[in-house]
Amino acid sequence: MARFRRAGVWRVAATVSAAALVLAACGDDDEGVPIDGEGTENGAEDGEGAEDGEGGAAGGTLIAAISGEPDQFDPHSTSAYASFQVLENVYDTLVVPDAEGEFQPSLATDWTTSEDGLTWTFNLREDVTFHDGSDFTAADVVYSYNRIIDNEMANAYRFGTVEEITAEDDYTVVITLSEPTPSLLANIGGFKGTAIVSEDAADEFDLATEANGTGPFTLGDPAAAGMTVEAFADYWGDGPSLDAVEFRYIGEATTALTSLQTGEIHWTDNIPPQQIESLEGDDSVELGISPSVDYWYVALNQNEEPWDQVEARQAVAYGIDRQQVVDVAQFGAATANQTAIPEDNLWYHDYAPYEHDPDQAADLLSEADVSEGQELRLMVVQDTAGVQAAQAIQANLEEVGIDVTIEQEPDATWLDRQANGDFDAFMWSWLGNLDPFDFYHSQHHSEGGFNFQGYSNSEVDELLDQGAAETDQDARKQLYDQAAEMIVDDVSYLYLYNPDVVQAWAPGLGGYEIRPDRAINFENVTLPE
Repeated sequence: MARFRRAGVWRVAATVSAAALVLAACGDDDEGVPIDGEGTENGAEDGEGAEDGEGGAAGGTLIAAISGEPDQFDPHSTSAYASFQVLENVYDTLVVPDAEGEFQPSLATDWTTSEDGLTWTFNLREDVTFHDGSDFTAADVVYSYNRIIDNEMANAYRFGTVEEITAEDDYTVVITLSEPTPSLLANIGGFKGTAIVSEDAADEFDLATEANGTGPFTLGDPAAAGMTVEAFADYWGDGPSLDAVEFRYIGEATTALTSLQTGEIHWTDNIPPQQIESLEGDDSVELGISPSVDYWYVALNQNEEPWDQVEARQAVAYGIDRQQVVDVAQFGAATANQTAIPEDNLWYHDYAPYEHDPDQAADLLSEADVSEGQELRLMVVQDTAGVQAAQAIQANLEEVGIDVTIEQEPDATWLDRQANGDFDAFMWSWLGNLDPFDFYHSQHHSEGGFNFQGYSNSEVDELLDQGAAETDQDARKQLYDQAAEMIVDDVSYLYLYNPDVVQAWAPGLGGYEIRPDRAINFENVTLPE
């Protein structure tokens, strides 16, 4: 029988980052979360040493198959998950979530906050070297964050309350805020979009194809079929056990799985959903499944008729059978949900106003003066579960008089079309969310950087702004619950489901940890003997 791991639910994923100020104020055991009105430091140990890999062999090259091709390797510019699957192993952030969702030291050894929550002071490691041999200092942090802010890059919205970032000395960074920001740790450490690059890196390197990070692996030369990262000998931690990781871009899930079963690769997250059940009895693979903090959704372009009318968008919401979409696209490895945040998360809100009701959908289309045979171009990323989900949606909406055309695009083209508003609707997922700010702000605030659907509601803006600054956990949840209901009622996003994380690897692969945020980290992995 295959070894089968089902990871525990990441129940506190949002708690640590979003409610950190509250936890300290209430005197809870924060297990190293460095928030305290009196400025008490987090005394966590430096670094997390590499583990021995359950009998695995040190050295060698791990071959990992990922389903998408990175669009680029600039962590501050890209929003493609395929890029971050590679970059997770190349760059570091000041803090990093562990497998339980709690923030731990990384490039910062500890941190304190002022009593009013407006000043955060981070003490940095003094033994860190960039891949080009230069020393890591506070100037690199200031440069990295200001690069994101000043150039209005992909994650600039995460610094919306930051007034100033200064280097107090070579190994102390101070972040001054305009208002309390309970999501700050998630904003700067939740994923590698806020990674630290070397000072003036954009002038010295072509960051789209090159990297200068402090992570356990260095970036190789891009190739059409994949990318190899190599162990960094001067890494500040214990260092990876592997010599290298070869990422192969295999879009077809059946091909990726067959490659794993035949020993051509060691790891993949590209698993055909319909084969998950049978893999639990397959001794050629080890299967890992975990609830995720992701969600899949459809966004209708509110700058295009008739989707500028809420009645037309609500008609689509009533016309879709979410459970059927889950069954067709995920074969049960997901949970239907009409809000973004999954059921086992602290910030979950039970709100589901749209039952599958074709008659109600038809009535709303009539109210919006939408004619029978209305066209809807639905853009999806090719070779993903989104294609199967789109096919189920196509069949559902045909019943109510909407003619869906599915447009499959590679990652890079999909991202370009999204940014240019070249769609009637698109389907995709948000991955690795930690805090309610991550789930809702940039997607639904009228000034949000990822509000490509063109949604604008001043009441939602006010609620999201208040929620971002509220330090009382219960009050903060009420604000986000109200905003979520309005977002769902307005169909800013048409939420579909929360998928499970499903990954598989070769038996005997040691030290790998499946995570609800889908962070792919091979630092502690060893190959089968």
